[in-house]
Amino acid sequence: MKRIAVEQPYEDVAAALQAKGYETKMFNTDEDVKGYDIGVVRAINEGNTHEFNFPVVSMRGMSLEDAVEAVDQKARLME
Repeated sequence: MKRIAVEQPYEDVAAALQAKGYETKMFNTDEDVKGYDIGVVRAINEGNTHEFNFPVVSMRGMSLEDAVEAVDQKARLME
């Protein structure tokens, strides 16, 4: 089972991912997140890509369904 770190305030994304069988944890922007397989964040900018040691999905411009599909795609690539 893939572990997904989901940035606040995307509880709806976390719930949708849990319904698909993922383990999720909510985190705050300034929180140090380690040990997860994939992250869902508000936005990715050049300055903060080094903060994560796993692939991330940016919510910028994405619907709930888009975000879940993006996580599914990254999870499949990791298998």
